[in-house]
Amino acid sequence: MGWILITNDDGVDSPALVPLARAIEQVGRVEVVVPDRERSWIGKAITRHDPVTVRPVVRGGSTFIAASGYPADCVQLGLHALFAEPPALVVSGINIGYNHGSGYIHSSGTVGAAVEAVLGNVPAIALSAGSHSRPWSEWREWVHTPEAGEMWERLAAISADLVSRLVAMDPPDAVVNVNLPDDAGPATPRRLTTIAQVGYERLFRAEGPDRYVHDFGGGLRWFAGLEGTDVEATANGVVAITPVTPFGSIPFATEDIQALAGPAV
Repeated sequence: MGWILITNDDGVDSPALVPLARAIEQVGRVEVVVPDRERSWIGKAITRHDPVTVRPVVRGGSTFIAASGYPADCVQLGLHALFAEPPALVVSGINIGYNHGSGYIHSSGTVGAAVEAVLGNVPAIALSAGSHSRPWSEWREWVHTPEAGEMWERLAAISADLVSRLVAMDPPDAVVNVNLPDDAGPATPRRLTTIAQVGYERLFRAEGPDRYVHDFGGGLRWFAGLEGTDVEATANGVVAITPVTPFGSIPFATEDIQALAGPAV
């Protein structure tokens, strides 16, 4: 196969980036193009009026490309500008926080980057992690500590296994959206899921007169039941694998999907 492009929306200093790149290198040649800072909740935004600048940075002994733009910009540059040929696959993540449920999938820069790849005729996998046992605010702080290193290595290994399976099955032009519980390991079940129909409530809080800052209050709106969905799977400590396509249908054969969700190697 050709080479693999890695991007994310948490930026070049994400604690997940170096472990993921090292793990995916066991599958094939890897190039990394990521935002130079965190670009969460940005969806599939594309920079139009300002120039996008790029520069090499070294993290963990490896050289990555950091871009001033958004995750989808990074994919555009990776597909069409920075390299002699486009990648065979785009890997986006591992995101700090789940990207499951319709409201979050539409908002996610991680998933948005993967969608940009599919629109460029390159298949993609979006990877996100969260905790079903720790409160979000506590977990978000913990993942940046040295103690979280073992978790990122373990989740990166699972991600590499999924990528190797995807490559082996001649991946279709669609996004495979994967949500990984933070305690997942090689024996953790993998479940094919649908997208939970959920939205959210308040995103901003007042910080003085005429000034508001992003501060998600955690409120959700449920439009349907959770049975068989990505949200239910991660709540049960299971790896959720959800096909997502911008084209209105899911171009996966049942046996191909099952190959992704089958027993881990």
